[in-house]
Amino acid sequence: MAYKPREERKEITILRSLHARMELPEEGKWNYLKLNKGFEGEVMFDLLTEKLQSECFILNGLLLELNNSKFQIDTLVIQDTLYLFDVKNHEGDYYYEKGDFISKSKKLMNNPLDQLKRCETLLRQLLQKYGFKLPVEAWVVFINPEFTLYQAPKHEPIIYPTQLNTFMKKINMWTGKINGKHKKLADLLISMHLVESPYPRIPTYEYEVLRKGIICSSCQSFLVSVTGRKVVCGDCGCEESIDTSVLRSVKELRLLFPDRKITTKVVQEWCGGIVTKDIIRRILNQNYKANGFGRWYYYE
Repeated sequence: MAYKPREERKEITILRSLHARMELPEEGKWNYLKLNKGFEGEVMFDLLTEKLQSECFILNGLLLELNNSKFQIDTLVIQDTLYLFDVKNHEGDYYYEKGDFISKSKKLMNNPLDQLKRCETLLRQLLQKYGFKLPVEAWVVFINPEFTLYQAPKHEPIIYPTQLNTFMKKINMWTGKINGKHKKLADLLISMHLVESPYPRIPTYEYEVLRKGIICSSCQSFLVSVTGRKVVCGDCGCEESIDTSVLRSVKELRLLFPDRKITTKVVQEWCGGIVTKDIIRRILNQNYKANGFGRWYYYE
C-alpha cells in the first residue's frame, strides 16, 4: 500500500463535474480530457507498484517547490535507490526525430525527457539541501499498451509498455530493509507536498446555468431514477444507494460553490428533484451539523 496514496487533483474533479453539467469552452474541454487521461495513466501505474513485494515507501502525486520552482513527481519509490517515474498515457504511433516526439499527424508532444530531467535535477537539489545521499534513477513510463515509438533512442531513460513487468521485477529484487532514514525522507517529502496545483485552469461558471440532477457515478449520465432505496442509471445499469448518491451530490455542490448555504431546498434542486425533501432532510441530519432556524436553517 502506498505510503502517500494518489489523490485526484481538485482541478480534474471540478472540470469533470462542469463537463457533465455545461458546455465547456474548447480550451476547457481539451484541458479536462488531457488531465483526466493523464490521471487514468497514473492510476494504471499504481496497480503495478501496489504489487511490489520488496520493502519500499511509495509516494504518489507529489507537488513540490524548491527555490521558487515547482515540480511534480507522479510516483517515487524509496529504497536505497530512489526511483522517480514520470507517467505518460499517450497512445498511437509516434516517431523520435532529432529529440522530438512527433505523432503520425505531425503533432508535437512536449518532450517528456526534458520534463524528466528538470524534475530529477530539482529532486537531487532537494536531497542535497536536506542531507540525503541516495542515488536517483529517473524514468519516463509510457503506460498505454497502444503506444508505439518508432526510431526510439536506445540510451534514454524510457520504459515502454512491454518493459513494465520486467522493470517491476528489478525493483522487487531488492532484499534490503527500509529504515529510519528512508522514513525520514518520505515524511519530509509528504510534509512539503503542496495540496493544490498552482496552475488552475477552470472556466467561469454560474449555478443558474449548470444542469441539475444526480450524475451516475459510473458513466456520468443524467438518466437516473429512484427505485426503492436505490438510484439506478438507465444507461449503464449502475446502482447506488440514495444516501450515497445524495451525499456525493452534496459534496459536488460544496466543491463547485463553497460559499453557498447547504439547505434541503438547495440540495433537492441540485439533485434534479428526483429525491423527496423528507429523504434529503434525513440524510443531511445524519451526516451534517444543522445551524440556524426557520428560513435560515442550513447544514455544514
